Amino acid sequence: MESSNVLTSTQTVIEEALRKLGYGDDMIALLKEPMRLLTVRIPVRMDDGKTKVFVGYRAQHNDAVGPTKGGVRFHPDVNEIEVKALSIWMSIKCGIADLPYGGGKGGIICDPRKMSFRELERLSRGYVRAISQIVGPNKDIPAPDVMTNSQIMAWMMDEYSRIREFDSPGFITGKPLVLGGSLGRESATARGVAIMIDEAMAKKGIALKGARVVIQGFGNAGSYLAKFMFEAGAKVVGISDVNAALYNDQGLDIEDLMDRRDSFGTVTNLFKNTISNEELLAIDCDVLVPAAIENQITASNANQIRAKIIVEAANGPTTLEATQMITDRGILLVPDVLASAGGVIVSYFEWVQNNQGYYWSEAEVDSKLRDMMIRGFNSVYELHKLKKVDMRLAAYMVGVRKMAEAVRLRGWV
Repeated sequence: MESSNVLTSTQTVIEEALRKLGYGDDMIALLKEPMRLLTVRIPVRMDDGKTKVFVGYRAQHNDAVGPTKGGVRFHPDVNEIEVKALSIWMSIKCGIADLPYGGGKGGIICDPRKMSFRELERLSRGYVRAISQIVGPNKDIPAPDVMTNSQIMAWMMDEYSRIREFDSPGFITGKPLVLGGSLGRESATARGVAIMIDEAMAKKGIALKGARVVIQGFGNAGSYLAKFMFEAGAKVVGISDVNAALYNDQGLDIEDLMDRRDSFGTVTNLFKNTISNEELLAIDCDVLVPAAIENQITASNANQIRAKIIVEAANGPTTLEATQMITDRGILLVPDVLASAGGVIVSYFEWVQNNQGYYWSEAEVDSKLRDMMIRGFNSVYELHKLKKVDMRLAAYMVGVRKMAEAVRLRGWV
C-alpha cells in the first residue's frame, strides 16, 4: 500500500540514506524525528470583538550543525505531522547546500484569505510571543512559507524586537528590503528551480529555447518560474492554480497571466476553456514542474506522466512509489530538497547580511545562488550515478551526511 503520509515516507528515506552511509540505529532514532516540537495556542481578538483561539506549531529538527531555519505557513490544513516532516526536509536542503543550519518549520491552522489585515497582524504577533523562548538569530530563524509574505515577516520581526528590546533583523528572513531584507529573496525559490532545469536539461541534451514546460501551481514559486522560463525562450504550455489548469500548445502569455492573477496565485477562474490538474500532469512536455502541494504524482498516475524531466518546486509532490516508477522509466527527477533550496540559500544570505550590516547587490546574490545550486546538483547527480540510487535517495544521502557527522563529533550518539 502506497503511503501518502509525508512524515512516514520522509522517515523511510532518512533511514535508508543513513544506513547506506554506514550509520546505526542510534543515529536513525535521533534524526528521524525533530528534537523539539512546540504546540501553542494563540488568542486573537477578531474585528467583531470576539476572541478566537488559533493553534500553531514550531518544529526544530536538529541543531548539531547550527541554528534551525525554516518557514512559517498559514493554512487551514497545517498539522503536526506535516510540520515535523517539513522541518526534516529543511535539514536535508541545508545539508545539500552546505549551510550552517539545521531544519525548522512552523505553521498556524488558519485561513488568511478569510481574515482582515489587522487580524493577520494580531495573529502574527501572537505567534511570535508564543514561540519567543525557542527562536532567535542564533537559535531558530523563521521565514515566509505558504500564504505568508514579507509583511507578515515584518510584523513578526517587530514583535520579536519589542520582546528582546533591541532591533533583531537577523531573527527572521524574507523581510521587506527597508527592514533588512535581501535583494533577490522573493524570487529565490523560482530562480533556484530554473537553475536546476538548466542543469537537468544539459544532462538530457535538451535545449531550453523552445522547450515545452508545464508548471503545476501559480503562487510565488510557480509564477516567477513561468516568467523566467518565458524570458529564456521556453514555451510554457500549461499552468494551474487551486481551481483548474490552462493549456495552450503554442505557449501561454505568461506576462498577461501574471498581471491578472490575484495575491494567492488564482487566475484560471477568469477563463472558460480550462482543463483539470490530472490532465495538466499528463501533458506531453520536456519539463514538468510540480509547484503546488504534496502527493500530486502517485502510483496511480505516474505512468501517465509524459515529461522527460520532473523538477519538484513544491514540497513532497511525488510519492516514494511514484519516484521509483518514474526513475525506472528513465525520467530524470530533481527532488524537492534539492530543487527548491533557492529560498533557504537566499534566506541564509539575508541572515549573513543582517549579521554583517553590509548588503549585497542583486547580481551578487544571484551569482552566489547559482554557484551553490549547481554545486548541490552536481554532488547529488554524481552520487546518484556512482551508487546507482534514485535522485531522491542520493539527495538525502548528501543532505544528511553533514548533520550526522556533527551529531557524532559532538558525542550525542
